[in-house]
Amino acid sequence: MKFRTLILISAISLLTALALPLQLAAQHTRYKLIDIGTFGGPASYVNPAPAMGGPDQVNSSGTTVGGALTSISTTSASNNAIVCGGIEGILPLVNHAFQWQNGVLTDLGSLAGPDNCSVATSINASGEISGRSENGVIDSVLGLNEVHAVRWKNGVILDLGTLGGSVSSAVGINEHGQVAGFALNAIPDPVSIYDFLIFGSANGTQTRAFLWTDGVMQDLGTLGGPDAQSNFVNDQGQVAGFSYTDSTPNPSTGIPTLHPFLWQNGTMTDLGSLGGTLPGPEPGALNNFGQVVGSLTLAGDQVFHPFLWTSPGPMQDLGTLGGDNAGARAINDAGEVVGVSDLPGNHASHAFLWKNGVLADLGTLPGDRFSVPFAINSRNQVVGESCPQSCENHLKNHAVLWENGSIFDLNSLIVNGHSGLRLTIAIAINDNGVIAGVGDPPGCFFDTVCSHAFVLIPCGKITQGCEDNAQEATATTQNNSAPVANNSATSTSPIPTLRGMAGWRARLAQRYHIPALGGASPRD
Repeated sequence: MKFRTLILISAISLLTALALPLQLAAQHTRYKLIDIGTFGGPASYVNPAPAMGGPDQVNSSGTTVGGALTSISTTSASNNAIVCGGIEGILPLVNHAFQWQNGVLTDLGSLAGPDNCSVATSINASGEISGRSENGVIDSVLGLNEVHAVRWKNGVILDLGTLGGSVSSAVGINEHGQVAGFALNAIPDPVSIYDFLIFGSANGTQTRAFLWTDGVMQDLGTLGGPDAQSNFVNDQGQVAGFSYTDSTPNPSTGIPTLHPFLWQNGTMTDLGSLGGTLPGPEPGALNNFGQVVGSLTLAGDQVFHPFLWTSPGPMQDLGTLGGDNAGARAINDAGEVVGVSDLPGNHASHAFLWKNGVLADLGTLPGDRFSVPFAINSRNQVVGESCPQSCENHLKNHAVLWENGSIFDLNSLIVNGHSGLRLTIAIAINDNGVIAGVGDPPGCFFDTVCSHAFVLIPCGKITQGCEDNAQEATATTQNNSAPVANNSATSTSPIPTLRGMAGWRARLAQRYHIPALGGASPRD
């Protein structure tokens, strides 16, 4: 399962964005680097949004969440596609959800003991955390460990339950503690988003979008088909995701048509399409004003473009930078959109910023041909990675920051660079400029196998506030017994995680030869 999904993307390059003015790098705010470390295994990570994680892996106070490998071996029943094995599910080790706060790394634990995997996906300003965990029970359909959506609050892990089936997963949590994700019910469904699109089993049950509020998991319904999944929840309680519009598989894809939706106050609105029947490889984002972005295929399902939907619609095709394919990845509350697009000829792809109707190429570091954005904050700061070759190959990638028309290699802005961690991908940034991502420690050359999660804390004016860096380059680790609370009020009444999305696209591409889903894309 690939942590990147190749988007072959295009654009007319803005030459001024390709070069990094050295004098600007010298004047830019510097950062204190924290190597978050692991729980005894070789790697740790911050979940990329939106499918593996929510858009808030770092909250307003800088508390950061993700997953870290332990030294505990997985088994043949471990659910590597959803929660085990590190960021790409390829390592034979159990990972646990982590919280980093004020220099302390906490193991948040998992349901049913330490041998079960867990991961944290999103955190709100109050410190409530959403995620997923194995529960020690074998799923009879797949023969793998069941995974349940969970919430951590004040050190206690709560099983959010399901909608009557075996599996659920939480992606995002808002400021009111509402959690969004997907859950299975008990109704048989041969095209289940979870069982069929991820694992290829036609013996599964329906996948449904849910919103969990105050102990109750609410089934949000669908757009007419059997399945839906919610990817995002904002602070207004609006939920966005994808849903089948009917139950009839399309001849060209073998699955029913999938459309994006926005749910609010009990009503699910079909946001429409760009002419195709599938989402592209960029599931997108939702802001606090109900604007939804993502990617959708055009007629024929061979090419995909980014879309922006603003109430009351219709959706807007944001176009490309000159190549065939592009997709939107994130949006801030000002309606500024970042994504990735093919350049003319489709031999390279660059990050873009869409603002006030203009699609601008954000460029790369000097000598690179590819760049990928991951997040944008309210200050129009964008973080991501720049790569000499396709960012899929995990080699020589550099974590970058785009700001005020310039691109900065974050490795050049670290005050305490003596730690040796080479920053490869910046994944999240909060409104105070705190950045989280992954980097390679000395001797690590393949970041999905041995990378460490990091946090960058902005100094004051240039370097003020970073004088104590030398003694705070690594996090202090503490264990958490993670008491388990039961969710007694669960209602009976893809798109799945990012790792699931990658598997879904690869599976569709192999089975139905769909280029828009099967190609590698910049890391996502």
